[in-house]
Amino acid sequence: MSTQLVAAQDDLDFLHSDSVQLTALMTPLQAYCAMTSDIPGWLARAFRIRDFISRRFNVADIHGFTRRDLGQVPAVGERLDFFAVEAISDQQLVLTSRDTHLAVMVCMGVSAGECGLLQLSVTTSVKCFNTFGRLYMVPVGRVHGVIVRRMLANLQGHRFKRR
Repeated sequence: MSTQLVAAQDDLDFLHSDSVQLTALMTPLQAYCAMTSDIPGWLARAFRIRDFISRRFNVADIHGFTRRDLGQVPAVGERLDFFAVEAISDQQLVLTSRDTHLAVMVCMGVSAGECGLLQLSVTTSVKCFNTFGRLYMVPVGRVHGVIVRRMLANLQGHRFKRR
């Protein structure tokens, strides 16, 4: 399983990858649901500010993350929060968000790490199409790693049954 990117690596405007050792068996969808289950107030406010500003540039609101029923597995082409599901399996979840300003891809993968322990990797790649996209990524790029690490911390203590 290889990590998917929204464009060739040399053409990307932003690339971030982080990983964490899993304490329980889980699929990437289960990890996504656990990661988005407890969003801090500061991030919810950041989403509202983002929507307020972006609306003035005809960019659709994203509203942030919502709790999801794990019994409903999205199909390719369906929405998962503000992302479109590009691929989904027990080893990989690929999500995209595209508009006239930028394209974002999040690739989450579960694989065997050191000593056979499971590891979750989260890779976000972005391709900007214009000045607004590049300006948008200035603050987002600075805080993206902090946000991902905070969301990865939500995985501690989550236990799921493997499908």
